Amino acid sequence: MEILYSDREIAVCVKPVGLDSEHDVPAALGGEIYPVHRLDKNVGGVMVYARTKQAAAALSRAVQEGTMVKEYVALVHGTPPESGDWEDLLWKDAKKNKVFVVKRQRGGVKKARLEFTRLSARETSLVRIRLHTGRSHQIRVQFSSRGFPLVGDHKYGSRDERTEPMLFSCKITFPWKGQTKSFEALPEWAK
Repeated sequence: MEILYSDREIAVCVKPVGLDSEHDVPAALGGEIYPVHRLDKNVGGVMVYARTKQAAAALSRAVQEGTMVKEYVALVHGTPPESGDWEDLLWKDAKKNKVFVVKRQRGGVKKARLEFTRLSARETSLVRIRLHTGRSHQIRVQFSSRGFPLVGDHKYGSRDERTEPMLFSCKITFPWKGQTKSFEALPEWAK
């Protein structure tokens, strides 16, 4: 696991696909580790962890206030628009661990928003995404619901041979002690 930054209060790493972000990564980092956000096991990318309760509180506050900015790259089937700002209502079926776009607000439904820019356009397209909300499977379901499932994402409509969604948390930016910290990494398939 690549460590991008580490001190007595925080650690920033590139989580590999296949590791659980709430258990495996903290164990690999060692010592007292507090997860403040998560990535699905089948998604890799840049994550920040707290090493103290005070750091965890500060980072959690950044998440809640929307000052922690998370960006992703994804490889999707088809050619989405050059850019977009999508808002949807999402409902999660906990029994199936699957999320659906729904038309009206009701119990358990949450608003979801993301912005994206298309970086390449072919049979599959590379997109860069900025999340405004961090809902379960948000990127996967918002693209799939518009006919652009992520390559390798069989849960949400892909029918290719890949075994995991081509989705990667490529950049994280957050306020830290009066400064703005930013860390970035790209997977091989997005370079």
